[in-house]
Parts: sequence; structure tokens; C-alpha cells
Amino acid sequence: MKLYYTPGACSLAAHIVLREAGFKFEPVAVDLSTKKTASGDDLLAINPKGYVPALQLDDGQVLTEDQVILQYLADLKPEAGLASAFGTLERYRLMEWLAFIATEVHKGFGPLWNPSTPEITRQNAVALLSRRFDYLAKTLEQQPWLMGSRYSIADAYLFTILGWTKIHQVELGRWPAFAPYLGKIAERPAVREAMQVEGLIR
Repeated sequence: MKLYYTPGACSLAAHIVLREAGFKFEPVAVDLSTKKTASGDDLLAINPKGYVPALQLDDGQVLTEDQVILQYLADLKPEAGLASAFGTLERYRLMEWLAFIATEVHKGFGPLWNPSTPEITRQNAVALLSRRFDYLAKTLEQQPWLMGSRYSIADAYLFTILGWTKIHQVELGRWPAFAPYLGKIAERPAVREAMQVEGLIR
């Protein structure tokens, strides 16, 4: 498999899960401004949507979209314990978290990435994200992981997205539950490996 990623982008979640589950894969860095890999390959030929992550399977097929790739990888290696089994209520709870992170948190950062976003629009985006953070923090005050007692692909995804608060100078001190949560994820060996490969930490 090949993972097409951009350092620190949402593709970091898939990168983490690939390492958590012990897959053999080739990480391929993409410059999103040029849509090119370091070797000059065209991202648009791999993923016509023009963004990461894109997971190229051994048979040449390509999967896109974080929450789909994360579930695919977890289901290939159920022994890794990163997702509840299909057909269980716990799996639908996991899918609920993935959808919430994707649509309400991940996409909530959209206006912050655009340097031409008016200040009032930026403030409104941060206010909306803050309400989402209230909900997340309340959950994490009551249990160690989003799914309760077990770390899952949802935690890898949320860790990745909350990492963007540093880039956009969104202070998380209002939500004290986040610091220990993010800290214990950051210390996981697979997470450190992924971040080192992407040049995010030494």
C-alpha cells in the first residue's frame, strides 16, 4: 500500500493508524500547492479530488476520505482493536464519532486555513469550534477515550485535527481535559513514528 499524505494534514490520522496496526506501506509526501509528490507524480492522477489522504491498495485501487480509510484499515487488522466489529452498537457509536469529527470539527477549521477570511468570519468559526470542543471535553472528562476505555481510530483522527489549534492559535486552556488526552496519544510509539516521518517532531 501507499499512503499519499501532506505533513500535519488530516492524512496524519491514516498514517498513525497504519503504524498502530502494523501495516507495511510506503508513505508518499504530497505538496498540496502543486499537487505533486517529491518524485513529480501528479496527485490528481491518483486522487482526482486533489487532496489527501489517498490510500493506494496493492491492486492499484485508491481509497479516499479519512473516516473511510480509517475504518478500512481497522477492519483489515481487527486484532489491533482499533474499531468495534460491524453489526454492534459500539461500531455505530464509533461511526457517529467519526462523522462528528469529520463534519463538525475537521470542516470547522475550513475558514481558518484561508488567509483572506475576514476577521469576523474567523471569529465565528472559532466560536462554533468552541461549542464542539465543549461537547468533546465533556466526554473526555468522563472517560479516557472517545469510545470509553479503549483507544480507537476516532482518537487518532481527533488528535490530528486538534493539532491544528496550534497552527491557528486557538487556545485550548479552556478545556483542561484536552491536555492529558492529547499528551497520552502523542506518547504512543506509532504516533511518534508517524510524526517523525512527517517532520512534525524530531
